[in-house]
Amino acid sequence: MPDPIRLSVGDVAPDFTLPSDTGEEVSLAGLLGEGRKVIVYFYPAAMTPGCTKQACDFSDSLDSLQTAGYTVVGISKDTPAKLAKFRERDGLGITLLSDPDLAVHEAYGAYGEKKLYGKLVQGVIRSTFVVGTDGRVELAQYNVKATGHVSKLHRDLGLDVPALRSAAGAGGKDA
Repeated sequence: MPDPIRLSVGDVAPDFTLPSDTGEEVSLAGLLGEGRKVIVYFYPAAMTPGCTKQACDFSDSLDSLQTAGYTVVGISKDTPAKLAKFRERDGLGITLLSDPDLAVHEAYGAYGEKKLYGKLVQGVIRSTFVVGTDGRVELAQYNVKATGHVSKLHRDLGLDVPALRSAAGAGGKDA
């Protein structure tokens, strides 16, 4: 089977319009129209341990990301209703979007063949993209780890993370 299409730095990010956990339609073009960069991340399933950790990490660092000019959206194949439960259960501050037919996942190369426990399977490839105000990909990361990814992303973007370090030292949220 062919590898999924992979986006690279400089590529035009595929636009999308998807329903959010609140039922609102959210588009990449609309987010970029606010003059902000957008972090788009794809995750396999709401309310699973790794995806919960990653979503909580993004939510916990949302203030510093917004201050640096970034908007964060997480995309999964889950329904808006399940995403609303996820937000409520874990107190998430990020925008969660539903892509049940996986069209946006596929456009970003975030769905396709991957290894899972040594077997080749079709599934969501945990991925993160930074889209610049011009709509071009500034960072494309595939097969990212759920744990520690947000801190790594901060480093990759050249953002200082003292608030995250102090929160961790103060016994922040349970994982």
